[in-house]
Amino acid sequence: MSLTSAYLMTTKNLDAFLNALRAAKAPERFNNKFLTQLDFTSSNDRLFIGLLKGLGFIDESGVPTKRYYAFLDQTESGKILAEAVREAYEDLFAVNKKAQDLSVEEVKNKLKTLTQGQKSDNVVGLMAMTFKALAALADWKAPHVEKIEKAADLEKPKTPEKPQHVDAAAAQTGKPLQLHYDIHIHLPESRDPAVFDAIFEAMKKHLSS
Repeated sequence: MSLTSAYLMTTKNLDAFLNALRAAKAPERFNNKFLTQLDFTSSNDRLFIGLLKGLGFIDESGVPTKRYYAFLDQTESGKILAEAVREAYEDLFAVNKKAQDLSVEEVKNKLKTLTQGQKSDNVVGLMAMTFKALAALADWKAPHVEKIEKAADLEKPKTPEKPQHVDAAAAQTGKPLQLHYDIHIHLPESRDPAVFDAIFEAMKKHLSS
């Protein structure tokens, strides 16, 4: 489970920022210099870098990830953003599967509980505002399969299939099928009768139990 602590001081430029990402070639490393090249020069704009890390668009050193490159496809960007938001706010979606539909105040209250008082009321409010702004720009129409359900499907033991010929034989006779077992013993090469006596004595003991 995870919950990003990244937030923006203001979300008014979020849409323009994401559009700028899609329009520009991905850098080797996303840093303040590249952010300036995108015409986001204010101190508040620097928080976009932390947000991209929280969304899994870049790693801790600022190198773009596969998600970043997938986001550049404008036909898929909304879906990719939705996946990123689900992952970044996984704890929130664990509380409410439709967290994207909650109001800012409802999100704030959920985050207060999830952060367990470790964040100030102001920071929690900014986190809630940032989440709602991201959610509004994401495409939630694509079906989503929860990770837990996927894992459960993989762990389900497969039910062994009954041999069809056994069922068919029972159906033809109308009687329960009776099974017979033949036991084959390979005796060792020995001239000592005590060896064979011991073998047969052991067979008698196990077959009669």
